[in-house]
Amino acid sequence: MTHHDTPSRTRLLLAARKLFSENGYESTSTASIARMAGTSESQLIKHFGGKAGLLDAIFVDGWNSLTVFMQQNLPPTVSPIERLRTIPRLMFESLQRDQELRQLLLLEGRRIRKEGRLVTLTDGFLGFVKLVDNTLEEMRNAGQLRSDLNSQAIRSALIGLTEGALRDQLLSERAGNPSEFTQENIGSLVDALVDSVAA
Repeated sequence: MTHHDTPSRTRLLLAARKLFSENGYESTSTASIARMAGTSESQLIKHFGGKAGLLDAIFVDGWNSLTVFMQQNLPPTVSPIERLRTIPRLMFESLQRDQELRQLLLLEGRRIRKEGRLVTLTDGFLGFVKLVDNTLEEMRNAGQLRSDLNSQAIRSALIGLTEGALRDQLLSERAGNPSEFTQENIGSLVDALVDSVAA
């Protein structure tokens, strides 16, 4: 626990996570979060500055735990190309284990708020991007990446494919008709993309 992890801060985070994932960000009031956390709205304002700050904090925690999960489960000995195939699969696995975070990242993570700003790309997400970028850089240096393709464009395509497919899956689940494609199907698509950018 860090110095700013007080019990009320932690309870507020957990309550917000639950309410945002069940009811959506816009429909959740700070009063209902404080009530569920057994604390006051003034504590919420003190710790997070408001609802948007609370969502940002959930994303920071979420991406950080996702990145840690990746680092723990990526075998260091594996070749960069194998690592590139594995990262999206670990992302699926991690989000399957944490349904609340899955909902929030996929449904609230890119929405423009009433406050008029896009939710910030948190440090945690940037840590995840860096993991992909470092892997592509290693492939580039080992001559395993097509020289005519830009690494950032490849990273964007890989993350976009993963995120888009997971979001579609989630939306069809929520609509009550599970999607026709499985995580294995998405994995095969990732492999096809990796094969097409490999030298």
